[in-house]
Order: sequence, then structure tokens, then C-alpha cells
Amino acid sequence: MALFSADVPSLMERYGRPITYPYVRGRWPIEMYQTAYAGPPGSAEMPSAGRAFSPDVLEALSHRGIGFVTLTLHTGVASLEQNEKPYAEEFWVPSMTALEVCRARAEGRRVIAVGTTVVRALESAFDADAGSVVATHAWTELIVTPARGVRVVDSLLTGFHEPKATHLAMLEAIAGRCHLEQAYAAALAERYLWHEFGDLHLILNQ
Repeated sequence: MALFSADVPSLMERYGRPITYPYVRGRWPIEMYQTAYAGPPGSAEMPSAGRAFSPDVLEALSHRGIGFVTLTLHTGVASLEQNEKPYAEEFWVPSMTALEVCRARAEGRRVIAVGTTVVRALESAFDADAGSVVATHAWTELIVTPARGVRVVDSLLTGFHEPKATHLAMLEAIAGRCHLEQAYAAALAERYLWHEFGDLHLILNQ
């Protein structure tokens, strides 16, 4: 029986490689798969919607009066082989983030989630009795659909998803089917690349 002195994250760092898609050629350093504000390790796949936020971009947003708060989430595998429902994902919404999200909603400002996993986390941290987001550490299996709707997030930065992916139901809950049909038709016509080194678009709920 072989015994390892290293922990799993250390073994992954040494021997693992990121999930990639067919159009990605060659190997890229792990730093290319990290967001500028990455925290504790634990994600199975890169939270690609946040990859566009360099320190310079975050500073420019701040100068324009756009607030930016973080939470910790461990992203699961987004694109499963048979379009199964997404895995449960662990998340932490800290008190300061919950407070700022509630303040933004109370003041009529937009709450823009960076990625579908952030939507799952914030919607899971919503306390229906209190009518607000509360500090939460949990695992979520939530699937956001048009029938359920969204209670916290009203806008979303996200990539494109496969035709049968459950995340499409989330996008439809925020943007509506008409918008999605137009956006996906444009992406296909322009031959956009999808996933980690490809697309990113902003959906604003009117």
C-alpha cells in the first residue's frame, strides 16, 4: 500500500492539468486558468467568466463607481458529457458581501453576477423569511429556471452554453428566451469560441 505525504492539492498541482476544450492547442500554465482574485483552491474547473477581470480592469471599474465584492465558491464541472444536472458546489458568502448585495438591492442598483456559479451561490444564500441575502457556507444543488426565477441577481456576465445545458435555463430566467436566441445566433454566425478562452457577454435584465 503506497502512502503519500503530500495532500491532494499538492498532488494536483504537481501532476494534474486543467480541463480543456478541443480548440485549445498546446499546454498553458496554470496561472492562465486563475482569476485575478482567486482564493483557496478547490474548483474542478476554471470559473471562466471572471478571467477577464485583470487588476487594471478592477481599478477602472472602481474609478467609475462600480462596486466589487467577492465570495468563495468551488466551481464544479460545467459541461458534463450527457448534460446532466450540475454537481453540488460548495460556497461561502461572507457577511460583508451579503451586506453589500442587500444594500445595492435596497438602493435600486444592479447586482451583476460574474458567472453562473455566483448566481447559484447568491440565490442559495437568499433567506426568504428575511427577504435578503445572508452570510452562508453550504453546498448548493440549486438549478435556476424561468419558473423559479431569480430573487437576488438581475444581471449576469457569462459565456455561452451547450443547447441542453441546465445553465441555459438560468440565462433564460434572467434574460428571456428571445434575447438568448438572438445572442446565440450572432455567436454562431461569427464563429465565437466558447468556454475558457472564448466568449463572454453581459446579460442585463430590464
